Amino acid sequence: MSKKKNTSGNGIVYSTDPNFSFEPEQEEVTETPAPANQVLRVTLDKKQRAGKVVTLITGFVGKEEDLEKLGKELKTKCGTGGSVKDGEVLIQGDYKEKVVKWLQDWGYKKTK
Repeated sequence: MSKKKNTSGNGIVYSTDPNFSFEPEQEEVTETPAPANQVLRVTLDKKQRAGKVVTLITGFVGKEEDLEKLGKELKTKCGTGGSVKDGEVLIQGDYKEKVVKWLQDWGYKKTK
């Protein structure tokens, strides 16, 4: 017999309080700040990538859709593949100087 996991994530199984009512936590929607207020870090990374170099953009704050849009534009500009996951944009190859230049042109002034 397989065990089912509790997918609601609330952790409440039973309450003896007759007046108990459960209100699920509201998920906060973070607005994406203006590009001038974003502090993005662009680094090169080779760890756990079979010796291949990737350009890693971290520090983005905001909605996941905006991060994916930024990643798609950068991948298109570089003409290479990559991915967006865990709040980071990965661009395959060494494009650090180009990415920093494009980000600064798009208004991300605090890019390092």
